Amino acid sequence: MDQEPRQAGADVAQGERGPEQIQAEIDATREELGDTVAAVGAKADVKGQAREKVAEVKQTVQAKKDALLTKAKSSSPDSASSGAQQLKGKAQENPLPFAVGGALLVGFMLGRRAGR
Repeated sequence: MDQEPRQAGADVAQGERGPEQIQAEIDATREELGDTVAAVGAKADVKGQAREKVAEVKQTVQAKKDALLTKAKSSSPDSASSGAQQLKGKAQENPLPFAVGGALLVGFMLGRRAGR
């Protein structure tokens, strides 16, 4: 440990470092310290990190939603709408089975509610 101060003193005594070089080193050290403080501050900003993460997740979810909607529309738009039209037509032709099914469903739901 005693050698380090002597070496530094020897460098200055030999005149290897001038005031300009020392000032340049101080400026470089200040810049590095400023960058380090900024990085630590960014890591300590929990709210800012949370906002960034929420924005990323929203963007990812929106992209996935758009992709799924596009895929669903392109895979069977005609068959889905024709299936719905067929079901609607059958319900209009013969409403009794659908009415009975609906009544059973309502009764089941009321029974579950009453059981709680």
